[in-house]
Amino acid sequence: MRLIDETGKQLGIVSFEEAGRMAQERNLDLIQVTEKVDPPVCKLGDFGKYLYQEEKREKEAKKHVGGETKGIRLSYNISIHDLEVRARQAEKFLKKGDRIFVELRLRGREKAFQNLAREKMNKFLNIIDGFIPIKIERELKREPRGLTIVIAKG
Repeated sequence: MRLIDETGKQLGIVSFEEAGRMAQERNLDLIQVTEKVDPPVCKLGDFGKYLYQEEKREKEAKKHVGGETKGIRLSYNISIHDLEVRARQAEKFLKKGDRIFVELRLRGREKAFQNLAREKMNKFLNIIDGFIPIKIERELKREPRGLTIVIAKG
């Protein structure tokens, strides 16, 4: 196996027994870094500290991934100004790299006016498209409680 000491210096290719002996002499653990290469790479170090560093690295990687799904809910009787306010919020989400789940809720007799609800949704999408280009990830879909669509930055 290829061995790396606690300072990061390469010690070369050594046998498993020799690596284990070196780890015991220095009161350290023998940590397998990767087995995907031939010979596998191992490192001398404190295993608890290694796990902590790996966990920290994974958390940092999760922070920078964007692409979370944010939700925006509209209503049937929403005013133009409120549509613009929600469009500005959607613009912020899109600039961050998030996807947006837009939902237009219909209640009671509003369900009979699907065509007007579609117009309201299209007006909202046109307002957003004026700020930032968008891409429709899931088409406008009729659901039991209203209309939904998923959009992302185009």
